[in-house]
Amino acid sequence: MADTLTVHRAGLATVQDLGRFGRSRYGLPVNGALDQHSARVANVLCGNDEGAPLIEITALDFSCTPSTDVLMAVTGAPADLTVDGVARPQWEPVSVRSGQTIRITGIRVGIRVYLAVLGSVDAPWLQGSCAPDTILGFGRALRDGDEVGLRTHCPPIDHPHFRIPLFRLHAPVRRFHAAWTIDVTDGPDRTEFGDTAERLFRSPYTVGPQSNHIGLRLRGDVPRRVATGEVLSRGVPVGAVEVPAGDELLILHRGRGVTAGYPVLAVVTATGLSALGQAGPGQAVRFRHRTIAEAVTAYRSQRNAVNALKARVRTAFDALRIPVPSTRNPSPQPVTRPLSP
Repeated sequence: MADTLTVHRAGLATVQDLGRFGRSRYGLPVNGALDQHSARVANVLCGNDEGAPLIEITALDFSCTPSTDVLMAVTGAPADLTVDGVARPQWEPVSVRSGQTIRITGIRVGIRVYLAVLGSVDAPWLQGSCAPDTILGFGRALRDGDEVGLRTHCPPIDHPHFRIPLFRLHAPVRRFHAAWTIDVTDGPDRTEFGDTAERLFRSPYTVGPQSNHIGLRLRGDVPRRVATGEVLSRGVPVGAVEVPAGDELLILHRGRGVTAGYPVLAVVTATGLSALGQAGPGQAVRFRHRTIAEAVTAYRSQRNAVNALKARVRTAFDALRIPVPSTRNPSPQPVTRPLSP
């Protein structure tokens, strides 16, 4: 019988990966984990490929029990992580025995937590990704009682003195704040806003309750377009900061459609986009202008930190003889059900 992770309390949880890259030409959104940095680190801490499927938990409490011994890692927003009632650390590998209950409660400051297990989890794939797509009806939210297939097990790791193994791998932990500072570069339509474009950087904006994986709605001192004429629908990137007529900004996130017709004042950087994935309704967001060179430097720095973590994980796992899956990516599982509900 295949090993599984039995979900007791699902809250708002889905199986995600890093998204459906290269499919925008066919009109498919990229989707995937909204906080890409936290998702990557969770997988790396488990010895997985960065893009392996994992569980994204949004805002609400979550609990599950594995049917076999596993090694897991929980990253993302600060939360209370326990294994059979014993507090365990985030952003480090954690050994869990068969039948023990993992609980993630009290998610705070940010709104998304990521749970990865060594070897990854089973999920149906579509166009190179398991990321849910709400437009196509592909993927599903986890429900209480669901069983998620596990690809491998990890023999229990036992500290000779403390019994509970402790890792100190120094993962690159994101700083979480009640008010987020999001880096942006100039958008293609910045000149159409004249002097009002500077409003974007002067005061905070508040994330609205209708925000989701498709995009965020922000209220505040909205810049005004001074140019006249229509804006034709065209391709827009993930992270586009759009300014429709009204009192809101729209920021397109990973579930965005590939075309839109509002003027694009700015574009959120790759590192800023992961931070934006943690901004919840009612939280304050400030924007900070960055040049393309500065944005690239920040992204490279983040990637270098993840690559350095990979080396530390590899060294620790080799020393402890922790088995790591030989394949870099899990084999795609065929879609076994209709794409629409």
